[in-house]
Amino acid sequence: MSGAMKGIGAIIIGDEITLGRRVDKHFQKLVEILAVRGLVLDWALYIGDDRERLTGALKRTLASEDIVFSFGGIGNTPDDHTRQAAAAAAGVELKLHPDAEREIRARFAELKTEPTDLQLALGNFPDGSRIIPNPYNRIPGFSLGDHHFVPGFPQMAWPMIEWVLDSAYSRCFHQHPTGEAGILVWQGSEGALISLMRQIEVDFPGVKVFSLPFLGSNEVERHIELGVRGAPEQVPPAMEGIRRGVVALGFTFDEK
Repeated sequence: MSGAMKGIGAIIIGDEITLGRRVDKHFQKLVEILAVRGLVLDWALYIGDDRERLTGALKRTLASEDIVFSFGGIGNTPDDHTRQAAAAAAGVELKLHPDAEREIRARFAELKTEPTDLQLALGNFPDGSRIIPNPYNRIPGFSLGDHHFVPGFPQMAWPMIEWVLDSAYSRCFHQHPTGEAGILVWQGSEGALISLMRQIEVDFPGVKVFSLPFLGSNEVERHIELGVRGAPEQVPPAMEGIRRGVVALGFTFDEK
């Protein structure tokens, strides 16, 4: 790929997540893995174990230029649909990948047994895929273009994601350093601050203003966390503009 960084997305699959039986851990961990490398997550999608819905989602994302990390559903149980959905979305057949077959056979050799046809089928990937090594048990995931499919198990998925990033996208690391700062505007309302927020984005192109309201509690009065995110050299002057604007509007603030 070129040096220009694409958008990054996540697809997190499983009824256990969408039905609330398990709490997803992949989203936050992926954000952390990316942040260490100076990258950010642009979007995330949660999908239950529905092959048709997953196929439709993958058709859309495969048509984009985004880098996508997909978690879960690459096993052989009846509720695993990811490999089949990826193949259908790409319009290709599932085939036993020779590198995946080698890894699976090596894994079962370590266990002093031969893999069954069902176990070998774990290496049936969309034609044109590349394998993602699995350091936990050697049963690989796969990459199809800039889409990367890993198991739902964190101890497998997270090192596999790191391997993909370090192997394929290292030239994109830390290309766009980002700074962030904010203040707490006491008794502020977003409606009263919108004009100021818009003006800051006009005055400092490329800076993104954010506001996080807190409605108040017995311990902390109502306030808004108001700040900016952008190129490190733009953050201090943009924040100074926010401070002056907040005071001009009659609000008080504390540094965050």
